[in-house]
Amino acid sequence: MKKKGSYRIKDIALMSGVSTGTVDRIIHNRGKVSEEARVLVEEVLKNIDYRPNLAASALASKKIYKFIAFIPSFAKGDYWEKVSQGIERAEEELASYHIEVERLYFDQYDKDSFDKQAACLDKQEFHGIVVSTLFKESVLELTSKLDKRSIPYVLIDAYIENTKCLAYYGTNSYNSGYIAAKLMYQQINPEDGLAVFRFIRKGDSCSTQVVKREEGFRAYLNEHNFNGTIYPVHIHADDEAGNRNILDSFFLLHGNVKAGIIFNSRVHVLGNYFRAKKKKDFKLIGYDILDENVTYLNNGLVTHLIAQRPEVQGVNCVRDLFRHLVLKEKVKKMNYMPIDILIEENINYYNNYI
Repeated sequence: MKKKGSYRIKDIALMSGVSTGTVDRIIHNRGKVSEEARVLVEEVLKNIDYRPNLAASALASKKIYKFIAFIPSFAKGDYWEKVSQGIERAEEELASYHIEVERLYFDQYDKDSFDKQAACLDKQEFHGIVVSTLFKESVLELTSKLDKRSIPYVLIDAYIENTKCLAYYGTNSYNSGYIAAKLMYQQINPEDGLAVFRFIRKGDSCSTQVVKREEGFRAYLNEHNFNGTIYPVHIHADDEAGNRNILDSFFLLHGNVKAGIIFNSRVHVLGNYFRAKKKKDFKLIGYDILDENVTYLNNGLVTHLIAQRPEVQGVNCVRDLFRHLVLKEKVKKMNYMPIDILIEENINYYNNYI
């Protein structure tokens, strides 16, 4: 008896009494064969516990698998550039298997931009897609269409319930916010005021992830008898002069507020303001290991950064589509990233392993 996996198509043909061509068509599910031949071959395959080498077949095949990465557009150094770098790494890794990843970008501060780009997908043919989940209702509408087309999708950034996603990569957003509140609470008194900085978005007040992080943040404070006032402060993503006016007005009215948080990667926008105002007594927490953010962590204007390994997320989203579609492997649905807490004393030792 041969070892499992050492049987050739020629061997299986001899054992089942059919031609090698018939065996090949049955194993690879192509072409027509008689029911009698199919029964004979499948009985042999069962007896020898035959498993096709799908990786080798994919290498030999000329079939091209088209994936789409539906993510926000970005400038150099932005958070989503790091996600894209992970996607690019996976694409290079899987190039010999004829995997191609097309990028489809939208404006992360404009829900209409997401909807318009999502509508373009209706006319495209592709095998799998990575979907960033900033706008919950729009994502649910998109994934409903993908379900009807039987196109597998991987969610990235924040998990959205009531979807049939193949997998999710990202942190537990609620727990991330909960941890951020614990870090903040250790630096303030229970009666202090807190500022929650939010970016102004078109068509939607906050991203899915920001909403869940803030829910966790407020939950921790409620559980620990926080009696201070939380002040929402709405600022712009790319309007330094406008933000200066907004923040000047806020601190003119609430000069006693000495701590705050922003639940996305652009804490450096606030760092720019506090540096210009030489305001060093404000305790600020932000997210993600961008170079500008790290600068403010190192000079003390930011007390903590919470990171979530975006490159790892990008790599694994594409890998899971490949494993599911090409290798026919079962993939794990929920893939929570570590919630990394960075301070001035440990930031230089942080390595975002892929």
